[in-house]
Amino acid sequence: MGKRTPLPVFENVEILDAGSEGKAVARIDNYVVFVPFVVPGDIIDIRVVKRKKRYLEGKAIKLHKASPLRIEARCEHFGLCGGCKWQNLEYSDQLKFKQKQVVDNFERIGKLEIPEILPIKGSEKQYYYRNKLEFTFSNRRWLNDEELAREEAVEMNGLGFHLPGMFDRIIDVKNCYLQEEPSNSIRNELNRFAREQDYSFYDNRNHSGFLRNVIIRNSTLGDLMVIMIFGKDNPSEIEKVLHFLNEKFPEITSLNYVINTKQNDSINDLEVILFSGKKYIVEKMEDLEFRVGPLSFYQTNSEQAYELYKTARDFADLKGHEIVYDLYCGTGTIANFIAKKVRHVVGIEYVDSAISDASENSAINGHKNTSFFAGDMAKVLAPQFFEKNGMPDVVITDPPRAGMHPKVIDQLLSAAPEKIVYVSCNPATQARDIALLAEKYTLMKIQPVDMFPQTHHVENVSLLIRKNPEISEPAEQVLQ
Repeated sequence: MGKRTPLPVFENVEILDAGSEGKAVARIDNYVVFVPFVVPGDIIDIRVVKRKKRYLEGKAIKLHKASPLRIEARCEHFGLCGGCKWQNLEYSDQLKFKQKQVVDNFERIGKLEIPEILPIKGSEKQYYYRNKLEFTFSNRRWLNDEELAREEAVEMNGLGFHLPGMFDRIIDVKNCYLQEEPSNSIRNELNRFAREQDYSFYDNRNHSGFLRNVIIRNSTLGDLMVIMIFGKDNPSEIEKVLHFLNEKFPEITSLNYVINTKQNDSINDLEVILFSGKKYIVEKMEDLEFRVGPLSFYQTNSEQAYELYKTARDFADLKGHEIVYDLYCGTGTIANFIAKKVRHVVGIEYVDSAISDASENSAINGHKNTSFFAGDMAKVLAPQFFEKNGMPDVVITDPPRAGMHPKVIDQLLSAAPEKIVYVSCNPATQARDIALLAEKYTLMKIQPVDMFPQTHHVENVSLLIRKNPEISEPAEQVLQ
C-alpha cells in the first residue's frame, strides 16, 4: 500500500469572509477554504484537514495578525465545542454577517431580485437566551494535552456536549453561557453525584451504561423541567437519582425520566414518566399561554420567538376575514398567535403529538377557530382537503431546514393564496423555494431575525404577494 500524500500547510493566508456552518472563508489558488474559529481579517497559517472536489477544509495552526473584528471568546470551551463558533466576533459584526448571509443566499441560490431588506432584529440577550439544553453522559470524554501527558490513569467519564463530528466523544462542560441558572448547577451536581455513586456513564460504541442524557428546559415564568434519560431500567437507582435532584433543586417544577435502550438518542417514540411536579411548563406570549411538555417543540429563544412571530403576523397584515393555513405548524404557536385576527386557522404538521399539543394550546386560550391535522404535507394538501377546509387567503409556512417538498410548492401555486409568509431557519433552502414560487409570486419584504447569538444561524421571514394582472395598482399600494 502506497503512502498517503500529506495534506499541505499554507502560510500567511487572509480570512476573507464568514461562511456557511459558522466557518470562515479563505481562498487559495482556485480553491475556497473553510476554517472554523477565525474571523474575517485574520492572517493565519492553515493546515488542510480535508480535500473535496470544489473546496478544502482547514484548521488554523498559527495566528500571524489578528483582525480588528476579533474579540476574546467568553467561554473556556471555545475552539473545541462547536456550539458557539462566533464568540470571537463582536455581536454587531455577527449581525452584519448574518444579514449578508441572507442576501447572498437569495442572490446566488435563488437568483432573486431583492427588495429593500429590513435591518436584522438582534437579540436583546446575547448569552443565557436558550430555554432548552441537552447534555450527554459519556465514558469517553475529550482529554486535553496536559491530561494526555499524565502517566497516571485519568478519569474518562464526562457530562456535556458531543464534539463536532464525533459520535462517541463529549466535552466535559464546566460552564455553558447559553442557559441561565440553575442549568449549570444541575449538570455539575449530577456529574459529581454520578461519579460519587460510581454509576456507569453511557458507552456509545457498545450501547451500554446507566446514565445516558439529561434535558433541562425552563420558561420566562420561572418554570423548570428536567428529563433524565437512563440507558437501563434499574428502578432503585433511578429513584435515587431523581430523589437527589428533588432535594438538591427544589425549584424543579417538572421532573421526568425516560428509559432508552435503543441505539439512538431520540426519545420522541418513548414513554416519558412524570416523577414529580407538573407534566408541563408554561410559557406566555402577549395574553397567550402555551403548555410545553417534555416532547413539545417550542422555539428555544423564547423572547426572540415573540419578535419572529410578530414579524410573521405583521407581514400577513390580517384583516379578520381570512382563512389562514399554517404549514409545519408544530405545537400551534403561530396558529394561536394569529387566531384572534382571522376567521379560521388550519394547521398542518407531520408529528401526531405536536398536533395534540396544538389543539390543547387552542383550548387553553379559548380559540375555537383553529383546526389541526397531522400527516405528510405533500399528501394532506390534496384538492379534497381544500374543498373541506376552504381555500387559503394567506399561507404561513415554517418548514424544517430542508425547506418545502416540491409537491408542496406545486400545491401552493395551485391554491394561489393572496399572500405567503415564509418563515425559515435556513435562508439557502428558503431562497430555492421562493425562486420556484416566483412563477406566481413577487417577493416584497425580507426580515432577518437573530434567534441564536454567538452562532451563524439566522431566521428569515419573507413576504410574497400573488401576481395579479387584473390589478393595475403597484403591489406596494395593494399591501396598504
